[in-house]
Amino acid sequence: MRHLATLDRAALAEALGRAEADGWLLFDFRGTNPVALRMLGVKPGTRRLFVFLPKDGQPVAIAHKIELQQCEGFPGQVIPYARWQELDAALKAVVGGRTVAMEISHRDSVPYLDRIPFGVVELIQSVGARVVPSAALVTHFTARWLPSEVKDHFDAAEVLKNVARQAIAEVVTEGGKSVTETGLQGRVIELIEREGFAVDPGHLPIIGFGPNAANPHYAPMAGQDRTLAKDEVVLVDLFAGRTLETVFADQTWMGFSGRRPPEDVERVWTIVRDARDAALACVWGAARDKRPLRGFEIDRAARQVIEAAGYGESFVHRTGHSIDRDLHGSGPHCDDYETHDDRLLVAGVGFSVEPGIYLTGRFGVRSEVNVYWSADGPVLSPGEAQRDLILP
Repeated sequence: MRHLATLDRAALAEALGRAEADGWLLFDFRGTNPVALRMLGVKPGTRRLFVFLPKDGQPVAIAHKIELQQCEGFPGQVIPYARWQELDAALKAVVGGRTVAMEISHRDSVPYLDRIPFGVVELIQSVGARVVPSAALVTHFTARWLPSEVKDHFDAAEVLKNVARQAIAEVVTEGGKSVTETGLQGRVIELIEREGFAVDPGHLPIIGFGPNAANPHYAPMAGQDRTLAKDEVVLVDLFAGRTLETVFADQTWMGFSGRRPPEDVERVWTIVRDARDAALACVWGAARDKRPLRGFEIDRAARQVIEAAGYGESFVHRTGHSIDRDLHGSGPHCDDYETHDDRLLVAGVGFSVEPGIYLTGRFGVRSEVNVYWSADGPVLSPGEAQRDLILP
Protein backbone atom coordinates (compact mmCIF):
# COMPACT_ATOMS: atom_id res chain seq x y z
CA MET A 1 0.00 0.00 0.00
CA ARG A 2 2.89 2.33 -0.66
CA HIS A 3 0.64 4.27 -3.08
CA LEU A 4 -0.94 5.95 -0.06
CA ALA A 5 2.40 7.39 1.03
CA THR A 6 2.21 9.90 -1.82
CA LEU A 7 -1.52 10.64 -1.47
CA ASP A 8 -2.35 14.35 -1.63
CA ARG A 9 -4.08 14.62 1.73
CA ALA A 10 -5.16 18.22 1.16
CA ALA A 11 -6.87 17.26 -2.10
CA LEU A 12 -8.49 14.30 -0.36
CA ALA A 13 -9.82 16.52 2.44
CA GLU A 14 -11.21 18.96 -0.12
CA ALA A 15 -12.92 16.19 -2.11
CA LEU A 16 -14.37 14.65 1.06
CA GLY A 17 -15.72 18.06 2.01
CA ARG A 18 -17.55 18.28 -1.31
CA ALA A 19 -18.91 14.77 -0.77
CA GLU A 20 -20.00 15.74 2.77
CA ALA A 21 -18.14 12.73 4.12
CA ASP A 22 -15.78 12.25 7.05
CA GLY A 23 -13.65 9.78 5.12
CA TRP A 24 -13.35 7.37 2.22
CA LEU A 25 -13.90 3.75 3.19
CA LEU A 26 -12.30 1.45 0.62
CA PHE A 27 -13.39 -2.18 0.52
CA ASP A 28 -12.37 -5.22 -1.51
CA PHE A 29 -13.02 -8.93 -1.43
CA ARG A 30 -11.51 -11.17 -4.12
CA GLY A 31 -11.15 -8.33 -6.60
CA THR A 32 -14.76 -7.14 -6.51
CA ASN A 33 -13.69 -3.48 -6.32
CA PRO A 34 -11.04 -2.41 -8.86
CA VAL A 35 -11.30 1.15 -7.54
CA ALA A 36 -9.96 0.05 -4.16
CA LEU A 37 -7.24 -2.09 -5.72
CA ARG A 38 -6.03 0.76 -7.93
CA MET A 39 -6.16 3.27 -5.09
CA LEU A 40 -4.24 1.02 -2.71
CA GLY A 41 -1.90 -0.57 -5.25
CA VAL A 42 -2.60 -4.12 -4.02
CA LYS A 43 -3.61 -7.42 -5.57
CA PRO A 44 -6.95 -9.02 -4.64
CA GLY A 45 -6.96 -10.94 -1.40
CA THR A 46 -9.09 -13.86 -0.27
CA ARG A 47 -10.44 -12.10 2.83
CA ARG A 48 -12.29 -8.82 3.36
CA LEU A 49 -10.12 -5.72 3.44
CA PHE A 50 -11.20 -2.27 4.61
CA VAL A 51 -9.10 0.89 4.48
CA PHE A 52 -10.39 4.15 5.94
CA LEU A 53 -8.93 7.41 4.63
CA PRO A 54 -10.22 10.15 6.95
CA LYS A 55 -10.49 13.82 6.21
CA ASP A 56 -8.37 14.42 9.29
CA GLY A 57 -6.00 12.01 11.01
CA GLN A 58 -4.10 8.92 9.96
CA PRO A 59 -5.41 6.18 7.65
CA VAL A 60 -6.60 2.92 9.19
CA ALA A 61 -6.50 -0.53 7.59
CA ILE A 62 -8.63 -3.43 8.85
CA ALA A 63 -7.11 -6.62 7.46
CA HIS A 64 -7.35 -10.34 8.15
CA LYS A 65 -4.52 -11.80 10.19
CA ILE A 66 -3.56 -14.24 7.44
CA GLU A 67 -3.31 -11.46 4.81
CA LEU A 68 -1.46 -8.71 6.64
CA GLN A 69 1.10 -8.76 3.83
CA GLN A 70 -1.38 -6.58 1.91
CA CYS A 71 -0.64 -3.85 4.44
CA GLU A 72 3.10 -3.77 3.88
CA GLY A 73 4.23 -0.15 3.88
CA PHE A 74 0.84 1.12 5.08
CA PRO A 75 1.24 4.71 6.34
CA GLY A 76 -1.10 4.44 9.30
CA GLN A 77 -2.69 2.11 11.83
CA VAL A 78 -3.32 -1.54 10.95
CA ILE A 79 -6.04 -3.37 12.90
CA PRO A 80 -5.83 -7.16 12.40
CA TYR A 81 -8.91 -9.35 12.71
CA ALA A 82 -9.78 -13.04 12.32
CA ARG A 83 -13.16 -13.60 13.99
CA TRP A 84 -16.21 -11.84 12.57
CA GLN A 85 -16.79 -10.26 15.96
CA GLU A 86 -13.34 -8.67 15.74
CA LEU A 87 -14.16 -7.25 12.31
CA ASP A 88 -17.45 -5.78 13.52
CA ALA A 89 -15.76 -4.24 16.56
CA ALA A 90 -12.98 -2.73 14.44
CA LEU A 91 -15.44 -1.20 11.97
CA LYS A 92 -17.51 0.26 14.80
CA ALA A 93 -14.42 1.79 16.39
CA VAL A 94 -13.16 3.28 13.12
CA VAL A 95 -16.30 4.48 11.29
CA GLY A 96 -19.10 4.29 13.84
CA GLY A 97 -21.03 7.56 13.92
CA ARG A 98 -19.29 8.87 10.79
CA THR A 99 -20.33 9.52 7.20
CA VAL A 100 -18.20 7.45 4.82
CA ALA A 101 -17.89 7.58 1.04
CA MET A 102 -17.94 4.21 -0.69
CA GLU A 103 -18.29 2.89 -4.24
CA ILE A 104 -22.09 2.86 -4.36
CA SER A 105 -24.49 4.31 -6.92
CA HIS A 106 -28.07 4.99 -5.88
CA ARG A 107 -30.48 2.75 -7.80
CA ASP A 108 -27.40 1.40 -9.64
CA SER A 109 -27.56 4.49 -11.85
CA VAL A 110 -23.86 4.11 -12.80
CA PRO A 111 -22.97 0.40 -12.58
CA TYR A 112 -19.23 1.06 -12.95
CA LEU A 113 -19.39 2.87 -9.59
CA ASP A 114 -21.63 0.34 -7.85
CA ARG A 115 -18.88 -1.93 -6.55
CA ILE A 116 -19.91 -2.52 -2.91
CA PRO A 117 -22.22 -5.48 -2.17
CA PHE A 118 -25.51 -4.60 -0.50
CA GLY A 119 -24.58 -6.73 2.51
CA VAL A 120 -21.39 -4.74 3.07
CA VAL A 121 -23.39 -1.51 3.03
CA GLU A 122 -25.72 -3.05 5.61
CA LEU A 123 -22.71 -4.05 7.71
CA ILE A 124 -21.31 -0.53 7.69
CA GLN A 125 -24.71 0.92 8.54
CA SER A 126 -25.11 -1.58 11.37
CA VAL A 127 -22.06 -0.15 13.18
CA GLY A 128 -23.60 3.32 13.07
CA ALA A 129 -22.05 4.79 9.91
CA ARG A 130 -23.80 6.57 7.05
CA VAL A 131 -22.77 5.65 3.48
CA VAL A 132 -22.66 8.14 0.59
CA PRO A 133 -21.36 7.75 -3.02
CA SER A 134 -17.65 8.24 -3.68
CA ALA A 135 -18.13 9.26 -7.35
CA ALA A 136 -16.07 12.45 -7.28
CA LEU A 137 -13.30 10.73 -5.31
CA VAL A 138 -13.11 7.92 -7.84
CA THR A 139 -12.82 10.38 -10.73
CA HIS A 140 -10.13 12.46 -9.04
CA PHE A 141 -7.99 9.76 -7.46
CA THR A 142 -8.35 6.54 -9.48
CA ALA A 143 -9.67 7.36 -12.97
CA ARG A 144 -6.89 9.83 -13.79
CA TRP A 145 -3.88 8.51 -15.66
CA LEU A 146 -0.33 8.47 -14.36
CA PRO A 147 2.28 10.17 -16.59
CA SER A 148 3.68 6.78 -17.58
CA GLU A 149 0.19 5.60 -18.52
CA VAL A 150 -0.35 8.67 -20.71
CA LYS A 151 2.74 7.77 -22.73
CA ASP A 152 1.76 4.10 -22.88
CA HIS A 153 -1.69 5.01 -24.18
CA PHE A 154 -0.53 7.34 -26.93
CA ASP A 155 2.17 4.91 -28.04
CA ALA A 156 -0.48 2.18 -28.26
CA ALA A 157 -2.85 4.51 -30.11
CA GLU A 158 -0.42 5.04 -32.96
CA VAL A 159 0.25 1.30 -33.22
CA LEU A 160 -3.47 0.49 -33.33
CA LYS A 161 -4.13 3.13 -35.97
CA ASN A 162 -1.44 1.68 -38.24
CA VAL A 163 -2.48 -1.92 -37.58
CA ALA A 164 -6.14 -1.20 -38.34
CA ARG A 165 -5.35 0.59 -41.57
CA GLN A 166 -2.98 -2.14 -42.75
CA ALA A 167 -5.22 -5.05 -41.78
CA ILE A 168 -8.35 -3.59 -43.35
CA ALA A 169 -6.52 -2.58 -46.51
CA GLU A 170 -5.23 -6.15 -46.86
CA VAL A 171 -8.61 -7.84 -46.49
CA VAL A 172 -10.75 -5.48 -48.57
CA THR A 173 -8.29 -6.00 -51.41
CA GLU A 174 -8.67 -9.76 -50.94
CA GLY A 175 -12.49 -9.67 -50.68
CA GLY A 176 -13.97 -12.98 -51.75
CA LYS A 177 -10.68 -14.84 -51.27
CA SER A 178 -11.54 -16.85 -48.12
CA VAL A 179 -10.72 -14.12 -45.60
CA THR A 180 -12.58 -15.04 -42.40
CA GLU A 181 -13.40 -12.92 -39.38
CA THR A 182 -11.25 -15.06 -37.09
CA GLY A 183 -8.50 -14.99 -39.68
CA LEU A 184 -8.50 -11.20 -39.65
CA GLN A 185 -8.70 -11.24 -35.86
CA GLY A 186 -5.56 -13.36 -35.72
CA ARG A 187 -3.82 -11.04 -38.19
CA VAL A 188 -4.67 -7.98 -36.08
CA ILE A 189 -3.31 -9.67 -32.94
CA GLU A 190 -0.17 -10.71 -34.81
CA LEU A 191 0.51 -7.16 -36.01
CA ILE A 192 -0.07 -5.68 -32.54
CA GLU A 193 2.19 -8.18 -30.80
CA ARG A 194 4.86 -7.75 -33.47
CA GLU A 195 5.11 -4.12 -32.31
CA GLY A 196 5.68 -5.24 -28.72
CA PHE A 197 2.19 -4.44 -27.39
CA ALA A 198 -0.16 -6.66 -25.43
CA VAL A 199 -3.67 -7.89 -26.25
CA ASP A 200 -5.88 -9.01 -23.36
CA PRO A 201 -6.51 -12.72 -24.06
CA GLY A 202 -9.92 -12.40 -22.45
CA HIS A 203 -10.91 -9.42 -24.58
CA LEU A 204 -9.95 -10.04 -28.21
CA PRO A 205 -10.49 -7.64 -31.13
CA ILE A 206 -14.02 -7.44 -32.50
CA ILE A 207 -14.15 -8.24 -36.22
CA GLY A 208 -17.44 -8.06 -38.08
CA PHE A 209 -18.16 -8.53 -41.79
CA GLY A 210 -21.43 -7.44 -43.43
CA PRO A 211 -24.45 -8.23 -41.20
CA ASN A 212 -22.21 -9.30 -38.31
CA ALA A 213 -20.98 -5.69 -38.05
CA ALA A 214 -24.53 -4.84 -36.94
CA ASN A 215 -23.87 -6.66 -33.65
CA PRO A 216 -21.92 -4.13 -31.48
CA HIS A 217 -20.24 -6.80 -29.32
CA TYR A 218 -20.02 -9.55 -31.90
CA ALA A 219 -17.43 -12.22 -31.04
CA PRO A 220 -16.31 -14.28 -34.05
CA MET A 221 -15.71 -17.99 -33.43
CA ALA A 222 -13.69 -20.29 -35.67
CA GLY A 223 -15.93 -22.52 -37.76
CA GLN A 224 -18.94 -20.28 -37.15
CA ASP A 225 -17.62 -16.98 -38.46
CA ARG A 226 -18.21 -15.27 -41.76
CA THR A 227 -16.02 -15.27 -44.84
CA LEU A 228 -15.72 -11.84 -46.39
CA ALA A 229 -17.62 -11.40 -49.62
CA LYS A 230 -17.27 -8.65 -52.18
CA ASP A 231 -19.09 -5.39 -51.36
CA GLU A 232 -19.37 -5.90 -47.60
CA VAL A 233 -18.73 -3.61 -44.65
CA VAL A 234 -15.68 -4.49 -42.52
CA LEU A 235 -15.61 -3.41 -38.85
CA VAL A 236 -12.43 -3.70 -36.78
CA ASP A 237 -12.56 -2.78 -33.09
CA LEU A 238 -9.14 -3.27 -31.52
CA PHE A 239 -7.59 -2.53 -28.15
CA ALA A 240 -4.11 -3.02 -26.72
CA GLY A 241 -1.55 -1.58 -24.34
CA ARG A 242 2.16 -1.52 -23.64
CA THR A 243 1.42 -4.13 -20.93
CA LEU A 244 -1.73 -5.63 -19.45
CA GLU A 245 -1.27 -3.40 -16.37
CA THR A 246 -1.41 -0.01 -18.06
CA VAL A 247 -3.92 2.19 -19.89
CA PHE A 248 -4.99 0.68 -23.23
CA ALA A 249 -5.94 2.46 -26.44
CA ASP A 250 -9.31 1.50 -27.95
CA GLN A 251 -10.31 2.25 -31.56
CA THR A 252 -12.80 1.19 -34.23
CA TRP A 253 -12.05 1.50 -37.95
CA MET A 254 -14.26 0.78 -40.95
CA GLY A 255 -13.66 -0.54 -44.44
CA PHE A 256 -15.62 -1.80 -47.44
CA SER A 257 -14.68 -4.69 -49.73
CA GLY A 258 -15.63 -2.93 -52.94
CA ARG A 259 -14.49 0.14 -54.81
CA ARG A 260 -17.86 1.88 -54.76
CA PRO A 261 -19.87 1.61 -51.51
CA PRO A 262 -23.63 1.82 -52.05
CA GLU A 263 -25.50 4.96 -51.10
CA ASP A 264 -26.91 3.55 -47.83
CA VAL A 265 -23.45 2.53 -46.57
CA GLU A 266 -21.94 5.92 -47.46
CA ARG A 267 -24.87 7.71 -45.82
CA VAL A 268 -24.65 5.76 -42.57
CA TRP A 269 -20.87 6.17 -42.45
CA THR A 270 -21.19 9.93 -42.93
CA ILE A 271 -23.81 10.23 -40.19
CA VAL A 272 -21.71 8.23 -37.71
CA ARG A 273 -18.59 10.24 -38.56
CA ASP A 274 -20.52 13.51 -38.10
CA ALA A 275 -21.92 12.30 -34.78
CA ARG A 276 -18.42 11.45 -33.59
CA ASP A 277 -17.22 14.89 -34.64
CA ALA A 278 -20.17 16.57 -32.90
CA ALA A 279 -19.23 14.82 -29.67
CA LEU A 280 -15.63 15.93 -30.05
CA ALA A 281 -16.76 19.50 -30.80
CA CYS A 282 -18.75 19.42 -27.54
CA VAL A 283 -15.58 18.45 -25.64
CA TRP A 284 -13.34 21.01 -27.31
CA GLY A 285 -15.98 23.73 -27.00
CA ALA A 286 -16.30 23.19 -23.25
CA ALA A 287 -12.52 23.33 -22.89
CA ARG A 288 -12.29 26.51 -24.97
CA ASP A 289 -15.04 28.19 -22.96
CA LYS A 290 -13.66 26.87 -19.66
CA ARG A 291 -17.10 25.42 -19.00
CA PRO A 292 -17.64 22.40 -16.74
CA LEU A 293 -18.51 19.34 -18.83
CA ARG A 294 -20.44 16.30 -17.68
CA GLY A 295 -20.43 12.91 -19.33
CA PHE A 296 -24.04 12.93 -20.48
CA GLU A 297 -23.53 16.11 -22.51
CA ILE A 298 -21.09 14.35 -24.86
CA ASP A 299 -23.59 11.57 -25.49
CA ARG A 300 -26.34 14.06 -26.24
CA ALA A 301 -24.20 15.85 -28.81
CA ALA A 302 -23.58 12.66 -30.79
CA ARG A 303 -27.06 11.24 -30.35
CA GLN A 304 -28.75 14.40 -31.64
CA VAL A 305 -26.97 13.99 -34.99
CA ILE A 306 -28.01 10.36 -35.37
CA GLU A 307 -31.58 11.00 -34.23
CA ALA A 308 -31.96 13.96 -36.60
CA ALA A 309 -30.95 11.68 -39.46
CA GLY A 310 -33.67 9.19 -38.52
CA TYR A 311 -31.47 6.44 -37.07
CA GLY A 312 -31.99 7.02 -33.35
CA GLU A 313 -33.45 3.56 -32.76
CA SER A 314 -30.35 2.01 -34.35
CA PHE A 315 -27.87 3.65 -31.96
CA VAL A 316 -28.24 1.22 -29.08
CA HIS A 317 -25.35 2.02 -26.73
CA ARG A 318 -23.77 5.00 -25.01
CA THR A 319 -21.43 7.25 -26.96
CA GLY A 320 -18.35 6.43 -24.91
CA HIS A 321 -16.85 4.86 -21.83
CA SER A 322 -14.22 5.83 -19.31
CA ILE A 323 -10.75 4.42 -19.87
CA ASP A 324 -8.33 3.89 -16.98
CA ARG A 325 -6.40 0.79 -15.91
CA ASP A 326 -9.55 -1.05 -17.00
CA LEU A 327 -10.55 -0.65 -20.64
CA HIS A 328 -14.05 0.20 -19.46
CA GLY A 329 -13.00 2.29 -16.49
CA SER A 330 -14.63 3.75 -13.41
CA GLY A 331 -14.43 7.42 -14.41
CA PRO A 332 -17.11 9.49 -16.18
CA HIS A 333 -18.77 7.86 -19.19
CA CYS A 334 -20.21 9.69 -22.21
CA ASP A 335 -23.69 8.45 -21.47
CA ASP A 336 -27.22 9.81 -21.39
CA TYR A 337 -28.73 6.62 -22.82
CA GLU A 338 -27.89 3.52 -20.80
CA THR A 339 -27.42 5.73 -17.71
CA HIS A 340 -27.47 9.45 -16.96
CA ASP A 341 -23.83 10.07 -16.09
CA ASP A 342 -23.60 13.55 -14.62
CA ARG A 343 -20.04 13.25 -13.36
CA LEU A 344 -17.66 16.04 -14.28
CA LEU A 345 -14.76 15.49 -16.67
CA VAL A 346 -11.55 16.60 -14.96
CA ALA A 347 -7.94 16.95 -16.06
CA GLY A 348 -6.20 13.59 -16.15
CA VAL A 349 -9.09 11.36 -17.26
CA GLY A 350 -9.57 9.61 -20.58
CA PHE A 351 -12.56 8.21 -22.44
CA SER A 352 -13.76 6.82 -25.77
CA VAL A 353 -16.07 8.49 -28.27
CA GLU A 354 -17.72 5.79 -30.40
CA PRO A 355 -21.18 6.40 -31.85
CA GLY A 356 -22.63 3.72 -34.11
CA ILE A 357 -25.59 2.77 -36.27
CA TYR A 358 -26.56 -0.92 -36.43
CA LEU A 359 -29.01 -2.13 -39.08
CA THR A 360 -29.84 -5.71 -38.11
CA GLY A 361 -29.40 -8.21 -40.91
CA ARG A 362 -27.70 -5.64 -43.14
CA PHE A 363 -24.60 -3.92 -41.75
CA GLY A 364 -23.32 -1.79 -38.89
CA VAL A 365 -20.97 1.19 -38.67
CA ARG A 366 -19.03 2.51 -35.67
CA SER A 367 -16.22 5.05 -35.45
CA GLU A 368 -14.17 5.16 -32.27
CA VAL A 369 -11.45 7.46 -31.04
CA ASN A 370 -10.18 8.26 -27.55
CA VAL A 371 -9.75 11.55 -25.71
CA TYR A 372 -7.30 12.33 -22.92
CA TRP A 373 -8.02 15.49 -20.92
CA SER A 374 -4.57 16.87 -20.23
CA ALA A 375 -3.71 19.81 -17.98
CA ASP A 376 -3.78 21.95 -21.15
CA GLY A 377 -7.09 20.58 -22.41
CA PRO A 378 -8.37 17.60 -24.41
CA VAL A 379 -6.08 15.67 -26.75
CA LEU A 380 -7.33 13.35 -29.52
CA SER A 381 -6.02 9.79 -29.61
CA PRO A 382 -4.89 8.79 -32.17
CA GLY A 383 -3.86 12.16 -33.55
CA GLU A 384 -6.23 11.85 -36.50
CA ALA A 385 -9.72 10.36 -36.79
CA GLN A 386 -10.88 8.29 -39.75
CA ARG A 387 -12.49 10.47 -42.43
CA ASP A 388 -13.35 7.96 -45.15
CA LEU A 389 -14.02 4.24 -45.43
CA ILE A 390 -10.94 2.18 -46.24
CA LEU A 391 -11.46 0.81 -49.77
CA PRO A 392 -9.47 -1.53 -52.06
